Amino acid sequence: MAGSLEKIATDIRSLQRTEILEVEEPFQAGQTGSSAMPHKRNPELCERICGLARLVRGYALTSMENIALWHERDISHSSTERIILPDSCLAIDYVLSLLIPIIRELKVYPDNMRRNLELTQGLVFSQRVLLALINKGLKREEAYKLVQDNAMKAWQEKKSFLSLLEADKQVLAHLSKSELESLFDYNYYLKYVDSIFERLGLGKTKEKSFLSLSIT
Repeated sequence: MAGSLEKIATDIRSLQRTEILEVEEPFQAGQTGSSAMPHKRNPELCERICGLARLVRGYALTSMENIALWHERDISHSSTERIILPDSCLAIDYVLSLLIPIIRELKVYPDNMRRNLELTQGLVFSQRVLLALINKGLKREEAYKLVQDNAMKAWQEKKSFLSLLEADKQVLAHLSKSELESLFDYNYYLKYVDSIFERLGLGKTKEKSFLSLSIT
């Protein structure tokens, strides 16, 4: 449980970085952020969650040390269990009390999400292009090299990945421009959103969010 909660908190911490800023943990008016940099909003609640998760993991190690006991079981485990069992429960309870309101009041910035995605010049679709070429009959190694060569060029020259593919005769020998453009669609990755929400008992989403836009 501690590890799963820490994973969520770590993702929020990463996405709250100034240069990314896709989400933020709640920040109230008048609240102090970084003591050295007033502009900074430190995800201090999520940082606290990550710290406490380390503590619980330490207790897990103690519990494993309690497995191998002396003949017919000695009581060396008893003293540690009196600490790790209640303290683990209290720590997890506290972490949950921190994370639940964070998720409920999480600030989300979809425009920044789109901006960050578009910084890749469409490279997020490289896997779809790779699989499409394989489905056209290319060997995986050949398809991989074609996609990788264009992807590296897109990175180095800061050019549109799609435009480079459309100018590559080797790629066009297997995929038409219209087929390539159809691969560059964010909606492909959202096709199961409603069913995922339904499985979680959250009902259908009201909208597809910013990702309903395709990159051309």
